[in-house]
Amino acid sequence: MTRIRAAAAVAAAAVLLLAGCSTGGGDAIASKAPTTVQGTVSFWHFFTGREAGVLKTAVTAFEKANPKVHVVIHDGQDDEKLQKAISAGQPIDLGLSYSTDIVGTFCSTGAFRDLKPYIARDRVDLGSLPAAVRSYTQYKGKRCVLPVLSDATALYMNTDLLQKAGISTPPKTLDELEADALKLTTYNPDGSIKTLGFNPLMGFQENTPQHFSAIIDGKFLDAKEDSVIGKSADWKALMQWQKGFVDRIGYAKLQRFTAGLGQEFAADTPFEKGRIAMVLDGEWRTAFIASDKADVQYATAPFPTASNHTDMYGATYITGNIAGIGKGATNPEAAWALLKYLALDTRTQVLLGNGLKNVPTLTSALNSSDLQVGDQYKTFVDAAKNPRTITSPASKNGAAYLNDFEESWDDYQTHGGDLDAILKKLDSTIDDANALSGP
Repeated sequence: MTRIRAAAAVAAAAVLLLAGCSTGGGDAIASKAPTTVQGTVSFWHFFTGREAGVLKTAVTAFEKANPKVHVVIHDGQDDEKLQKAISAGQPIDLGLSYSTDIVGTFCSTGAFRDLKPYIARDRVDLGSLPAAVRSYTQYKGKRCVLPVLSDATALYMNTDLLQKAGISTPPKTLDELEADALKLTTYNPDGSIKTLGFNPLMGFQENTPQHFSAIIDGKFLDAKEDSVIGKSADWKALMQWQKGFVDRIGYAKLQRFTAGLGQEFAADTPFEKGRIAMVLDGEWRTAFIASDKADVQYATAPFPTASNHTDMYGATYITGNIAGIGKGATNPEAAWALLKYLALDTRTQVLLGNGLKNVPTLTSALNSSDLQVGDQYKTFVDAAKNPRTITSPASKNGAAYLNDFEESWDDYQTHGGDLDAILKKLDSTIDDANALSGP
């Protein structure tokens, strides 16, 4: 689950790909759950390599518990492939996506079947899921997916660099983050950046509006899916702070430094190589650092908040993997059994959490003594349990509104201008797209 940023563009494309999908509810389900499930299940997911192996372990355990079921795994199927396959009517029994941004589109088009009849029949207690997770797995009261682990973000800190700079505690406010970052930034003789304290550029790695939203408890849409971003004094203040931070270092200088860095999901990523002292990143980075055998001493902490939103410290923005039964499923009962096993079984959630180092989406798994919670990973587990942790709302337009916001923010950090006018235009862009897409 290291593909949050890529998911936004793919989810926006899903609106077009799935526009022709039927909104029918699929085959009627049996009044009682079968005592034995059987047959073949076609399971599509996006994991590859080591991560695919972890998921395979869970599927093998499911097959052992259900010996009459054979799961055919199609790994490496990213969201774009999954969406195209479902749109084309391929018989996908269970699809696992890395993007909660597709929930509105998949639920409203019927690409994934409505799970409410299964949930009611089997008396599934959704209270076992944290509130934010329950929120991002339904759209307008329709639940067509269940969660399979989540992603949370926090602050990673190179403890050697912080100690060298005389910084002994994590920053808790944006002003403290900026002061520490400027203190940690070093320069080459020609004035170019040698080591960066924190990269404030919008669009750098995990720097997105949604990942910044917990800083201010930021809201995006109202109940009608119209934008409330431009009406928020907090969003405006956050954007002004971010641009001010960029300007203090220099936009062009940051761009040149960033262009010479390694890739986010490669072993030469800048935090692991000591090029950046602090970075906003997800819990998966703990597994990457271990897998890459990176020579970096680090700690994690909640990301700092705005000074008028210190009540949000310790909370975060959360999203995650979601899975649903495809509209063309040929064995929906066995698919539902596998989905329940992956999403609602505590031992399975713990197994996946330990193996993938993503955050479980069951409260029982988050609190399990079998969950391997080291100091760095604990920050994310605690954030997932925090009742103030937030997510972004599902929309029938997928992630289009988030893409629009990031584009407007990037334009502002690059060129400046009248921020009130920029935000007013952003609201209009989102609202116009919402109106054009119909009810």
